[in-house]
Amino acid sequence: MTILIFALVALAVCALLVLVHRWLWIRLVRDTTAPGRLPRRIGTALTIALPLLSVAALTTGRAGAPFWLQQTVAWPGYLWLAVLLYLTLTMLVAEPIRALLLRRLAHRDPSGAEVDAPRPVEVPTAGASSAATVTAEQPTTAEQSATEEQSGTGKGLTRRRFVARTVGGAAAAVAVGTVGAGTHGVLRGPRVKRVQVPLAKLPRAAHGFRIAVVSDVHLGPVLGRAHTQRIVDTVNRTQPDLIAIVGDLVDGSVPDLGHAAEPLRRLAARHGSYFVTGNHEYFSGAQQWIDHVRELGLTPLENARRELAHFDLAGVNDIQGEREGKGPDFGAALGDRDRARAAVLLAHQPVVIHDAVRHGVDLQLSGHTHGGQLWPGNYLAELANPTVAGLERYGDTQLYVSRGAGAWGPPVRVGAPSDITVVELASFQA
Repeated sequence: MTILIFALVALAVCALLVLVHRWLWIRLVRDTTAPGRLPRRIGTALTIALPLLSVAALTTGRAGAPFWLQQTVAWPGYLWLAVLLYLTLTMLVAEPIRALLLRRLAHRDPSGAEVDAPRPVEVPTAGASSAATVTAEQPTTAEQSATEEQSGTGKGLTRRRFVARTVGGAAAAVAVGTVGAGTHGVLRGPRVKRVQVPLAKLPRAAHGFRIAVVSDVHLGPVLGRAHTQRIVDTVNRTQPDLIAIVGDLVDGSVPDLGHAAEPLRRLAARHGSYFVTGNHEYFSGAQQWIDHVRELGLTPLENARRELAHFDLAGVNDIQGEREGKGPDFGAALGDRDRARAAVLLAHQPVVIHDAVRHGVDLQLSGHTHGGQLWPGNYLAELANPTVAGLERYGDTQLYVSRGAGAWGPPVRVGAPSDITVVELASFQA
């Protein structure tokens, strides 16, 4: 039954993509180019090739394709998905504008005169005097343009094609500009965000303790070693007391991405660097990455707890691990601790906040949502997560959700800039 439902959903998504691409082809290729000409052929070829590249980008990793092939299709395939989103949105906004312009132009001739009715012309009749005439209907300029547009025999630029090019060009410029700016933001690297979180149980001696929260790096065929190095440099510049990587570090195997993760070895914090799994680690082989980050000097917290000098630091596996019998175990991580001490929990998905509340956690640090990553994705993220980004309180427990330091799929962020958050713990006794 599950397979059948998945197949039906996949079929519906594919049908929707075909319809959207067909509509965009009509508006951006057919309506703006002449039949048989090179621009139309190129536009038609791209309309077919780009969605195929997107499907390849989404599936080659799961299919076990060689990493070089994943890298080859990832950039054009993923970027097209982002462009497709914003091109569709801008074209939907532009559609009534296009219709209005065509309607106005259809009622005016080139000189600006109204042409609602056909114009009579005099045609000599056979056997009549030269003065005798009959009235015939001459097509309007708009009608001629429409006929020429359909037959492809028009010479020059018709008004309908001019409107199509103007509206389509403006929409494409907005979409490409939006994606370009969002891509620059990701490749530039995450910015540092600072948040102070007061904890009632935190002793005065721990006031000002700084935790650098890193989530959703998503090393893969698009974001590689250079991206990791930017993150490591940014984190180290903040001089944190502790570093917490809260899942979704990778999208791929250790053999493919071990080199890209190597800069993590240079993370520096007085109280060490810690790691918990995200859902994407289980897509990639969680145990191999748990073992590898340990070799890089990070401490994995697999449903485990460390008693630091002034508070407890705990971590739980991601929910995705339940499929392998290695899901989150709050009892193992928090069950026998001294509740008089403050507790900070690392958990990839914000949705486990209610378990954290039941176990007396003071602060949960999470990621997973990307803040929506691509507007208006934040509205969808709100449907599945209690908090999409930022700090919120649930009972006696506070939840902080980072937008993440990388990007999944398209290396693009719109309305949800990437961040590394320095959480500064504050004591009520200070």
